[in-house]
Amino acid sequence: MNGADLLPYAVALPYLGALIAALLPSNARNLEAWLAGSVALGVFSIVLACYSGVSSGEVLRHTIPWIPELGLEIAFRLDGFATLFAFMISGIGFLVVLYARYYMAPEDPIPRFFAFLLAFMGSMMGVVLSGNLIQLVFFWELTSLFSFLLIGYWQHSAAARDGARMALTVTGSGGLALLAGVLMLGHIAGSYDLDRVLAAADVIKAHPLYLPMLVLVLLGAMTKSAQFPFHFWLPQAMAAPTPVSAYLHSATLVKLGIFLMVRLWPALAGTEAWFWILGTSGLITLLIGAYIAIFQHDMKALLAYSTVSHLGLITLLLSLNSDLALVAAVFHTLNHATFKASLFMAAGIIDHETGTRDIRRLSGLNRSMPFTARLALVAAAAMAGVPLLNGFISKEMFFTEALSFTDEFTLAANLLPFLAVLASIFAVTYSLRFIHGAFFGPDTDDLPRTPHEPPQWMRVPVEILVFTCMVVGILPGATVGPLLGIAMFSLLGDSVPPYSLAVWHGFNLPLIMSLIALAGGVLLYLALRRHFERGVEGTPLLRGLDGRRIFERVMVFLSWRFARTLERLLGTARLQSQLRLLICTAFVAALWTMWPDRLEWGPVAMTRVDPAIALIWATGAACAAGAAYQAKYHRFAALILLGGAGLVTCLTFIWFSAPDLALTQLLVEVVTSVLLLLGLRWLPRREENRGLTDVLSRLRRYSDFVIAIAAGTGLAALSYATMTRVSPEGASRQFLERAYSEGGGTNVVNVILVDFRGFDTLGEITVLGVVALTVYALLRRFRPAPESIELPTEQLDQAHGRDDGWLAVPAVIMRLMFPFIFALAIYFLLRGHDLPGGGFVAGLTMSVGILLQYMAGGTRWVEARLNVLPLRWMGAGLLLAAMTGLFATFFGKPFLTSYFAYADLGILGKLPMASAVLFDLGVFALVFGCTVLMLIVLAHQSARGRRVARPGGSD
Repeated sequence: MNGADLLPYAVALPYLGALIAALLPSNARNLEAWLAGSVALGVFSIVLACYSGVSSGEVLRHTIPWIPELGLEIAFRLDGFATLFAFMISGIGFLVVLYARYYMAPEDPIPRFFAFLLAFMGSMMGVVLSGNLIQLVFFWELTSLFSFLLIGYWQHSAAARDGARMALTVTGSGGLALLAGVLMLGHIAGSYDLDRVLAAADVIKAHPLYLPMLVLVLLGAMTKSAQFPFHFWLPQAMAAPTPVSAYLHSATLVKLGIFLMVRLWPALAGTEAWFWILGTSGLITLLIGAYIAIFQHDMKALLAYSTVSHLGLITLLLSLNSDLALVAAVFHTLNHATFKASLFMAAGIIDHETGTRDIRRLSGLNRSMPFTARLALVAAAAMAGVPLLNGFISKEMFFTEALSFTDEFTLAANLLPFLAVLASIFAVTYSLRFIHGAFFGPDTDDLPRTPHEPPQWMRVPVEILVFTCMVVGILPGATVGPLLGIAMFSLLGDSVPPYSLAVWHGFNLPLIMSLIALAGGVLLYLALRRHFERGVEGTPLLRGLDGRRIFERVMVFLSWRFARTLERLLGTARLQSQLRLLICTAFVAALWTMWPDRLEWGPVAMTRVDPAIALIWATGAACAAGAAYQAKYHRFAALILLGGAGLVTCLTFIWFSAPDLALTQLLVEVVTSVLLLLGLRWLPRREENRGLTDVLSRLRRYSDFVIAIAAGTGLAALSYATMTRVSPEGASRQFLERAYSEGGGTNVVNVILVDFRGFDTLGEITVLGVVALTVYALLRRFRPAPESIELPTEQLDQAHGRDDGWLAVPAVIMRLMFPFIFALAIYFLLRGHDLPGGGFVAGLTMSVGILLQYMAGGTRWVEARLNVLPLRWMGAGLLLAAMTGLFATFFGKPFLTSYFAYADLGILGKLPMASAVLFDLGVFALVFGCTVLMLIVLAHQSARGRRVARPGGSD
């Protein structure tokens, strides 16, 4: 197996680990940590195994066909830049797991924590290794989802819930903008393959859609990386556990926007729009983040705003349209990950051992926590840009690029060096406050816990990261130089500009700027010490600019005022009005598409109408008309007539030799009739309309009749036009010819559903599962409206089949029928690939068996005796169907490719062994689970209502 073949495992391994972690017991802390750490090391080892190929300039690709006819495939791609990020994600991820083992409390739900953390790691690896832009957006949104779960991990905390919701809203909205931008980008480039998009740089920049596409893509990147004006969500995420903050704010979530901008830099950068959008946002973020960080009293909040500032610095470098600035941005991304992760862990240690993160309460920890103090001091010095540490070198690069920047707007070029120095002064100031406020000064007794050093292994991750800051700062070329080199080659190819990672470049202007920044930061900190000692809340000059409050006001406006206004204008509590609007919209849309060209009939002549089928159709039409008429007076009669129309449809399928459709239609009629009967009694009683109300009611019914005639006529005309045309490709003939040779079945309908159109079927059963869950969610808290008559409990129990008196004989017969119905369902399932049947029919058949048991014994008897767990049936069915499709990818085949063979069982004959049978088994389980779930919730509501309709009444 070569390196490229290992790439899918680097993404799949964390998800597998997350699934295992979720199933482990809550008291297995060591086992959970060992599992998560092993997964992170496994991913790191996979990337390391691919390093030799990537270091030689090769781009490793592994593609898995998905829907080849549509040009869709799962593509994994590893180059030098992706390698750098993959090392950060897995390496720092392992250190975070080790740190979390000692940070998390025994009472915390550890399985949930490590499951979310590993799933998030897998999503990050999915983004970094995606070779297809649509696939990248998919994993991008997964990072938003799992970061939401991680930030809101402590569900009992209102701050955690609010921070998680804010992060998901902002980054999720940006993800939708990114999806729109990626769709436009793929349209411009002619492909969603990353290599082809990067190769089409000139075409993309010259296209008329370049600017709107660029805005949408950068919206996605800027919201994820907390760039102004979207910077406010990141500090609110500090309510997460410190291991989560250390991971999300150093190497993963907030770096995704940086990753996307650098990844697409060769294709999108180099224009004025790129410079002004990113330059303006990055510069404001750099200055505002650094300034606000100075006045934060919470250590994690200080670090969060410093992260915002450093992300603004990287974004500003990327906006300069310079190859050397790109080198500096990538290098600082790596440096920031090391010192920021170590600082968050140090802040977590202080909080863990003292019980507080408030700098105003902390003092003199240098004496009680000397090792932690020294580690934090070095990491903070790296953040401030002190010489001989990694942050100093990338800051020197930043100053160099600020000085060399030239633009037609000389004001921006002249101001940039001064603003860069100002931002660095702020960085030195908040770094000094972090260190001096916590570790120096007199001892304090006003702490929840007596401060002391943490366990040794809790400090090891910080030691490794701080050691990395020092080694990279002293020997940058020998340590990080090769990794940075292959990253830049993958981005710029042979046009990588010459750059130097030497510590000493002589006494030049960037060095002077660094010295000014260090001295200015010290002086500013001394000038503000009295302000810090007073402990004033808020940021001077920016107290009114509170992003969180602005966000909350916007959300209140959108979710309350604007939504309520739309609801008043467009909404209605009547389902009939919504259906009327839906059908009219569909009708107008159909007419709009046919307006330029009239609907024409095909050359196929109509066959002679048989009197028998004409009589059957006339009966069905009469039932349909009667159901519509009786709906006003007697709903039960309308339901019976509606069943008659369905039975006519079933007979029509039989007449035209479609036994599969007939069998399905018959079972659907049985199941839906029972379910509708359970819900029928909740409908409000019909009242006698008088006067103007009666006139309006009649007008609505007449308008509904006209709409129904128009929609039915239009659909009939469309069907007639379709059936009278001859398919040029002979689609039906192809299905008949290929069903057995390629699908291994003689039942063409079933082969189409589980093989040729298996992807559609998978989507349909997924929708069915969502519908069942929606019904459950809507009805589980629903209380039926009071009816006119309340019956005693004994009569109510009889009405729901819980009395063995008047239903004694039928109940016995129904219960005896269950084994036979079960055997019939299995028979339909196993024969479906060659004869009429299949998973859908088998699932409905099993549901009918459960319905009979409910009618005989009620819900309590069904739950107690049969112990049906519908949610597990649904989950198992959907998982089995999806895994059947994924299994084909391990053999290099497209998703849901079927394999078949026949096992010779001697006297029993040959048994078909098609893999599609497993897919059909998943369909069976899901359909059965969905039907039983809706039955249970409907039946429970009927029992809970304690009211039934008046016997013989209008309802």
